[in-house]
Amino acid sequence: MRVFSAVLLLTAGAVAQRGPYEQCGGTGRPDESCSAGWQCTTYNPYYAQCVPAATSAPAPTSTPAPSPTPVPSSSQLITSSSRVITTLTTVTTPPSITTSTQAGSGSGPVVPTPTTLQSGWYWIRAVATPNYRSYLQPQPTSTPVPRAAVLANSKTAAQFQLTSGQLIQNNFGNSPNLYLNVENPTDKTQRRLRTWFDTTPNTYGTFGWQGDTLTWTVSDINRPNSAAWLVCGDSKEVFINTGAFLWDTPAGCFDHTVIHSYNGAQADV
Repeated sequence: MRVFSAVLLLTAGAVAQRGPYEQCGGTGRPDESCSAGWQCTTYNPYYAQCVPAATSAPAPTSTPAPSPTPVPSSSQLITSSSRVITTLTTVTTPPSITTSTQAGSGSGPVVPTPTTLQSGWYWIRAVATPNYRSYLQPQPTSTPVPRAAVLANSKTAAQFQLTSGQLIQNNFGNSPNLYLNVENPTDKTQRRLRTWFDTTPNTYGTFGWQGDTLTWTVSDINRPNSAAWLVCGDSKEVFINTGAFLWDTPAGCFDHTVIHSYNGAQADV
């Protein structure tokens, strides 16, 4: 089992130095320096993290940037079981899904949200404003899959496990577990990639941990930061950020590199 907090024992006079994306300060722990090329950035009184040292933004060129693939809205993402998502790309298009329903429900499986963490599973949450302690989950749970991946209230927080590069959501045997899927764009310079939950495993890229930070990597996109995410709109949809962290952020979105696993017994607020 991975341990998310550790006390680093230092010899007298030694200076603690943290690695990429590790915690380097916050309530209850000393301020620590980061390894070469990284700087300790404070996100709130409780959390600071080692991020790439500030560099000047790339100078614009005279060649116009490619037009991004249109990003569908939440209402386009969450469809009836007889339709498919046709606006993502032709490369990764969720298939038509026939879902089983629980007794008394005609709108699809209801995702349970136990309030106590199950053994071997983890909460995943943001720990920076403006989504501090908002939890990853599929929404809305009353519709058939696919469902949008969002950051939302701790009361409906989902529980996850990372296995063989797949991020799996626990449905506790009431219906199939769900997988976090990632859009595979035809335009590899597209700035944000949509994510969604489905009963089929993800076919584009690999999820992983960097310490307790959630990452995503893929061979055909050279991301500056594998832990960079975008949280966009009033629904707080979660996207992969393929660009530089805190530079040229798309309108209506917030940058995050602090989306972490959490193994507390309850999803704290």
